[in-house]
Amino acid sequence: MLRFLRSLFSSGDAGADDVDLPAIPSGERVYAVGDIHGRDDLFAALIAAIEHDDAEAPGARTTVILLGDLVDRGPDSARVVRRARDWQARRAVRILLGNHEEMFLKSFSSAETLRHFLRHGGRQTLVSYGIDPKAITASDVEQVQALMQRYVPQSVRDYLAGFEDMIRIGDYVFVHAGIDPVVPLADQITADMRWIREPFLSHSGPYEALVVHGHTISDAPEVRGNRIGVDTGAYASGRLTALVLEGGRRRFIEAVQHPDGQITAGPRALV
Repeated sequence: MLRFLRSLFSSGDAGADDVDLPAIPSGERVYAVGDIHGRDDLFAALIAAIEHDDAEAPGARTTVILLGDLVDRGPDSARVVRRARDWQARRAVRILLGNHEEMFLKSFSSAETLRHFLRHGGRQTLVSYGIDPKAITASDVEQVQALMQRYVPQSVRDYLAGFEDMIRIGDYVFVHAGIDPVVPLADQITADMRWIREPFLSHSGPYEALVVHGHTISDAPEVRGNRIGVDTGAYASGRLTALVLEGGRRRFIEAVQHPDGQITAGPRALV
């Protein structure tokens, strides 16, 4: 059982108390990035901040985890997917399949899913792949699917379909949305890992591992006794967050768009 005996939320230096904190294995470092939702500008800034942070920190085996929902809502989903793929070619980047990737992929064959997709940010994704927004408005569902087949390369669809559902590192488990509180980790179903909110969000008991997730927006990283949510609503708030895990320590890095449009990225204080 995960070690929940002391406060889980110390952000100070590692010390004797770290033995009681959830931890990732010694010599490893994890960066878990919340929902990007088409905000390539924030994503680029956060990548630069993560690369700088990793270069300045003691040597470690580093894994980056993108928690899903790279696409929809924001303006540059196609660029986000390309940037994630390029980054993956240069370092260990693992990507979870979010509910918005699921909708995108199913929209190629399901008219019902396509309608839902377009209502929840999918229109912006299709425009980012070069489809004229006027053509989307003027077309019926079958015609939009034909446009999708033409403009979205099969290689992109195959790439998204290869994303993961769950990642386990040490005392942490990483999923897009959450887990069913009464089901063992090994028996979780994809629908819950991609879509669940309740009863996951309000559950207060311990899990087999501390759950790191996106999917549900909060103004700041939501740190609870059994989960950490890092979806800070990048597409609307202009704030993209990454959780950094090293041993029993945790901290945050964020990219922020300011009122003047400038984007900065760097450490965020744990609250």
